[in-house]
Formats: sequence, structure tokens, C-alpha cells
Amino acid sequence: MTDTVIFDLDGTLLDTLEDLTDSVNYAMEKFGFPQHTIDEIRSFVGNGAPKLLERSIPGGVENPDYEAALAAFKAHYAEHCEDKTGPYEGVPEMLAELKERGYHLAVVSNKFDGAVKKLCKKYFGEFIPVSIGESAEVKRKPAPDTVYRALRELGCDASRAVYVGDSEVDIQTAKNASLPCISVTWGFRTEEKLRDEGAPEHMMIRTPQKLVPLLVLLREEG
Repeated sequence: MTDTVIFDLDGTLLDTLEDLTDSVNYAMEKFGFPQHTIDEIRSFVGNGAPKLLERSIPGGVENPDYEAALAAFKAHYAEHCEDKTGPYEGVPEMLAELKERGYHLAVVSNKFDGAVKKLCKKYFGEFIPVSIGESAEVKRKPAPDTVYRALRELGCDASRAVYVGDSEVDIQTAKNASLPCISVTWGFRTEEKLRDEGAPEHMMIRTPQKLVPLLVLLREEG
């Protein structure tokens, strides 16, 4: 029986793309590099801040300014991660219904841990008690380590959990953690991309309102 839901954050619960774009472009401007469009940043996100900056800066990690630009990005984002960010329409209501139905909820993200905890506390603190981001202590997704840590902190069994995310990283993370994956189509990847990465049609949802009925079905089947 399914009673636990592990969520991705960016592109799944929160639309963070504009703030991420602004912080990347702040770092690029500071070091004299070209700016990026929001669609370019959309294609760069999903693997954490180091990979985002690697994809954004000319020459990637070989660029002598890479580490300094990464630090500038992190500092700027820590100050501005709430400027334009907010939950996708219907997400708070979805989380409220899941809580009312007795589901255990957590967030795991490749965003650095301080920002994950700050954003989850502000937007979802009454619903989600456990939030885990990137840190030196745990391997980032698609390794299953953050998922396992979330389950431990919740005191829940992986056999009763599902994973919800918006990207190929999330599909692989769920696979590595041996969890069913529900893919959402309102985030940072297209439906075509999700299908290409192996998301089955019956495990894709197009609005937050569709999650609870699917979870109820999985709960009954389990």
C-alpha cells in the first residue's frame, strides 16, 4: 500500500526557473561571459549547481573562473531564490489533500541544501517535514542516497513509497531507489523528453490535481 511520496522540488513543486536564470546571468555578467535565455537554463538544470554552472560558463570546469563563478552564483541565489519563485498552480492544494489523507511527504533535490530547506519551509512547511538538498554528506541524484535519507527521516518503508519528478534525472533516481516514478509534465522537460526517457503514459500527469487520484489508485493496487 502506497503511503509515502518523495517529491523533486524545482520543476515539480516550485517554478524556480526565473530566479535560477537571474543568478546564473549575474555570475556570467560578473566575469564577462555571455548571458543565457530562460530556455537555455531550462535545459541546463537538473543536476545541481556545479553542473548548471559547468553548462553555463564557456569552457565548463576548465574555465579558470569556474569556481569563482559558481561561488558567485550560489551567493546571489541564496539572497534571491524567493524573488520570482512560487508554487505551481494547484500544488499547495494537492499537498494539503495528501496530508489530509495521511500520506508521508518529503522533498529531495539537487539544489544546495540551504536553499532547499529555506524554500520548503517558506512554501510547504505545514505539509512537508523532511527536505534534503545537495551537500557533502550525501550523493546527489540520480544516486538514490537522498531518497534513502528522506525515507529514514520520515520513518517510512521504501516498499510503500513513490517518487514524483519532472525530469530524466528523476526517472533515473526513482529507478536507482527501486521506487515507482510519477512524471509531471508542467516542469522543466517536455512530455516527449519524458517519454524518450522511459516514462510510461499511465505514470505521467499533466496537472497537480491528477496526482491524488493516481496515488489513490496505486494505494489500492498495493
